[in-house]
Amino acid sequence: MTNEEKVKQIIQRLYKVYPHPKIALKFKNPYELLIATILSAQATDVSVNKASPNLFKKYPTPKDLASAPVSEIDSYVKNINFHNNKTKLIQNAARTLIDKFGGKVPDNMRDLDSLPGVARKTANVILGCAFNKSEGIVVDTHVIRLSNKLELTNSKDPVKIEKDLMEIVPKKDWINFPLMLIQHGRDICTARSHTCLNCPLGDLCPDGLL
Repeated sequence: MTNEEKVKQIIQRLYKVYPHPKIALKFKNPYELLIATILSAQATDVSVNKASPNLFKKYPTPKDLASAPVSEIDSYVKNINFHNNKTKLIQNAARTLIDKFGGKVPDNMRDLDSLPGVARKTANVILGCAFNKSEGIVVDTHVIRLSNKLELTNSKDPVKIEKDLMEIVPKKDWINFPLMLIQHGRDICTARSHTCLNCPLGDLCPDGLL
């Protein structure tokens, strides 16, 4: 079986378990997703979701966030890992939106990648989940772990992994494939010790064949 054939089977099976995959971060618009995704780096989605409702209620637009005192912003995100640095990043991102993009979150990789606190992974999240655009594939820790476990790549480098996946995953699935893989990694194939019984990918995974 080629990797192209294998990944098609993986996608078909995951769609049966996760027919409507979505990101765990809560957001109402591209601005909220941008800020939430920056805050989520090296932090749990749960911690971000706890903080974001009050944060967005206080600063509903980039203009509100751009002009707020740093200490005040930090008080809303203080329970998120690396909050001191992230407070500055989200404010600088908001200011860049005002200065360069008319207060709107851009919908292309180049402009998103120019924002403070945004790299390719974050840009892919925003493009896919806020604009339904696929310029690449989100590669987070779950995608790194499971794409290696399923032998879809032999790299630990997110850039190389994304390139490998883009070559074998149909473009129409670039948005949903990593979302399903992330959910599968959280629900069933966890990083902790676990059983492979009842895994929908059992015979497609080397661990499931042991």
